[in-house]
Formats: sequence, structure tokens, C-alpha cells
Amino acid sequence: MGFSVTSNSFKDGDYLANDHVLSESYGFGCAGNNQSPHLAWTDPPAGTESFAVTCFDPDAPTGSGFWHWLVINIPADVRELALGGGMPDGALETRTDFGAPGYGGPCPPEGDHPHRYLFNVHAVNTKLELPADIMPAVVGFNLHFTTLEKATIMGLYKR
Repeated sequence: MGFSVTSNSFKDGDYLANDHVLSESYGFGCAGNNQSPHLAWTDPPAGTESFAVTCFDPDAPTGSGFWHWLVINIPADVRELALGGGMPDGALETRTDFGAPGYGGPCPPEGDHPHRYLFNVHAVNTKLELPADIMPAVVGFNLHFTTLEKATIMGLYKR
């Protein structure tokens, strides 16, 4: 079947549940539980030294999309992240477009079209030597050059 990602939290193309929506404390007008979804992956390519997980909204009205979650240096023997984001030893959550490391759920503008949330698992050929406060675009730049293969599952959200 090849490298792929699934989730117990949602199916590819389904709407994300309120459990995964941004919480009220962020101040964007949503009142979800802000829990990262469960993700599991199989059959990574040969040469995988680590994994990275990203969540990106290409539909955000910013001109450049919006990074909701970035996790790098997930050990090569790990095959899932639990609901709510318990991180395995060695994994590092880096800064998102919310300004801090950690998962930040969807909260598109009220009345906007459904936004796509692309949860990508990257099979990476190295361990990335980046700090937790690195800008999301720099993580994306590094992943562009070190990803052997990428698996994607998409969730939707509209309010």
C-alpha cells in the first residue's frame, strides 16, 4: 500500500469534531477543546531517520496559509501520535502561526467556506537540528529538502 496516514479521530475529507477546534482562550471566537487528533502511519520508505507531523490550512485568509501544528524529530520507530498529543521522547513541537509551539486547532473566519486542514506525516532522512521557537516557514523549508515521502490526511472545518 505504501506510506500512508490514518486517524481514529476523523476520516480523510471529513469535518473535524469540536474536540479538535481551537479553544476559547486563544481569542479567535471558537470554543473547542483544542486537542490534536490521533494520527497513525504505516510503511515508511527506506532511509527514514525521523518523522515530522504538520498541520497546515492553505485556505486561511493570510496570503500564505496558516501553520497549526509542527512536530519534528519523531523517532523512526514511532508509528502514531495519540489523541491530545502526548509526544514521544525526542520529538519536538515547534512554533506555529499562533506564535508558540503546540497544536492550535481550526477556527476559520465565521461564514467563510470550509477550510482544509492538511495533516502531513513526513518521512525525513535526518534529524532536524532546529530550536522550538523557529519560524514555521523555516521548518517547512527544511522539510522540503529532507522529506523522502509525505502522507496526507485532510480534515475540514467551517463555522
